[in-house]
Order: sequence, then C-alpha cells, then structure tokens
Amino acid sequence: MEFTVNQLARMLDGKIEGNGSEKIQLLKKIQEATKGSITFLSNPKYEKYIYTSDASAILVDQEFEPKQTLKTTLIRVNDPYLSFTILLEEYHRLLNFQKTGVESPSFIGENTTTGDDLYRGAFSYIGDDVQIGNNVKIYPHTYIGDQVKIGDNTILYSGVRIYSKCIIGLNCILQAGAVVGSDGFGYAPQKDGSYKTIPQLGNVVIGDFVHLGANTTIDCATLEGDSTVVGEGTKLDNLVQLGHNVSIGKHTVIASQAGISGSTNIGDYCIIGGQAGFAGHLVIHNHTGVGAQAGVTKNTKKEGEKLLGSFAIDIRGYINSYAVFKKLPELNKRLKELEEKIVNLPIV
Repeated sequence: MEFTVNQLARMLDGKIEGNGSEKIQLLKKIQEATKGSITFLSNPKYEKYIYTSDASAILVDQEFEPKQTLKTTLIRVNDPYLSFTILLEEYHRLLNFQKTGVESPSFIGENTTTGDDLYRGAFSYIGDDVQIGNNVKIYPHTYIGDQVKIGDNTILYSGVRIYSKCIIGLNCILQAGAVVGSDGFGYAPQKDGSYKTIPQLGNVVIGDFVHLGANTTIDCATLEGDSTVVGEGTKLDNLVQLGHNVSIGKHTVIASQAGISGSTNIGDYCIIGGQAGFAGHLVIHNHTGVGAQAGVTKNTKKEGEKLLGSFAIDIRGYINSYAVFKKLPELNKRLKELEEKIVNLPIV
C-alpha cells in the first residue's frame, strides 16, 4: 500500500512543510525510520533523531521549532502521537479488510443473509437465519450459530465461537478463540450434595466498536429475553471472563485474566486491572478504577472510586494499612520489649 504525503496530511488535517508528493509505504519508529516511511516526534527526548532521520515524512506538533536543518518533510498536526495512531488504525484496517470471497470448504445455513465484500474463510460455519452486514471478515474455523446478527465492518478471527441469537455490533474485533454466548455457571445444589444444571437460555449483546481479546469468554444470560451486555467502545483483553447477566458500560477497559461474576453491573469509563475479580450482583459506578489482582466484594458508593487490594478497599485506606503492615515486625519487636519491661517493673 502506498500513499503520498499530501494524502496523509489531508487525512490528518495537517500542514505540510516540504515535499507533498513523497511516497509513503511504511510506518516506523523515529529512530528506525527509512526512506518511504512516516514516523512521529512526540517525546522531546527523541528530538535528536529528527535531524538524522531518513524518513520521508515526520509528524510534529504545531509549535515544534527545529534547532538544525532538516532533510525530511514535516506534517504539522495538533497531536503527533494521536495522529500516528490514526494512521496505524487505518493501515491495520486496510490490511485486515483486503480479503473478500468464500474459501472452501465452508458452510452457510438457510435463510442467512450476508452483505457486500464478505470474507468467509475455510472451515467456517454459519447457521440458519443469520444476518451479516457489509464488509464483515470471518476467518477460518469460525462458528456462528443460528439467528446471530453481526454488524458492518466487524472482524471475527480464527476460532471465534458465537452461540445462537447473540448480537455483535458494528466495527467490532473478536480475536482468535473468543467465545460469545456460552452457558453461564448456573447450578442448583441438591440435598445429596450434587448439582443440577440450570438451563441458560438468554443471549449476549455486544455494542459497536467493541474489541474482545483472544480466548475471552462471555456467558449468555440465564433467562430467554435477557442479555449479557458489553457496551459501546469497551475493550476486553485476552482471557477475560464475563459471567451470565453481567452488564459492562461503554468505553470500559478490562485487562487480562479479570473475572466478573454473574449479574454484576460495571459502569461506563471504568479501568480494571489484570486478574481483578468481582463477586456477583455488584454495582460498580462509572469511572471506577480497580487495581491488578483486586478482589471486589462490595458495591462502590460513588463514581470515580479507586480500589486496590484483596479484599478490595478504598485506595487511601489500603495504602495506610499497608504502611502499617510493613512495620509489623518492628512493632512486634517493640511490643515484646515493652512486655519485658512491664514484667520486670519493681513491685511497689
């Protein structure tokens, strides 16, 4: 793929200083950039590379003033890092949306509709009454159950499994091995100590612009007509587990190996660290931050709380408690010394 500097500048609403007809084929780090590539300068500590760079174009901010003569074309933008990210996204989109057509062998069921520019990889399976939008890419060994709906510009990488009646929004990315709509962990204890399986009849609804990491699993809701929900723009890392009837708000990010138990509601714009765990039936308010390996067992009280520790408590309380915890050996030694002094006090 090849673009001119002029084309990229128009895409980023940038101003060119230099040769706008230069051809760009690659995106690279500033210290590794070669002719035919574009890079960016955001961190001042990398400024030294701009004077020796062979890059055909470099993104800089509006206020940048070179201290030496430059041999490269500049594109001035408001935020070089963000602009470079936009280029990466576009490059990624072009790479991943190039594939079209149907590979053999693959299967598609009855009354299923597909949009334009569909890609169906080999050994993919699509059930009955499925609705698939335009420009959807379904990679090999993907399973899509009956009555599933998939929005435009969504990518399902190899080995994705989508159970019946689940809904996937527009512009979503499901990485390899993601499972949407598997049975929730529902079992009724019996008098003899065994467990009876509770049928799981609901579905999962994934909003627009959601990313699911590799081997992430999202359980369906328990009752028919109910849904486990992941809100618009939310990003789930690899190996995240969402239990049945969980609801995740919009633009929340959850790092790897976190687990959310059934019927817990996570708000909008939350940030959840890796290996964090949540008990069931909780309410977590918007803008909550949860540290790695935190164990959350209670509802949050307000928006914007920061939780850390297991069991998780308010971050200030945890830090104060940990400061005491570190001093316990010293405090224990002093306590013993005081006990000896008390024991040896003269009797009056």
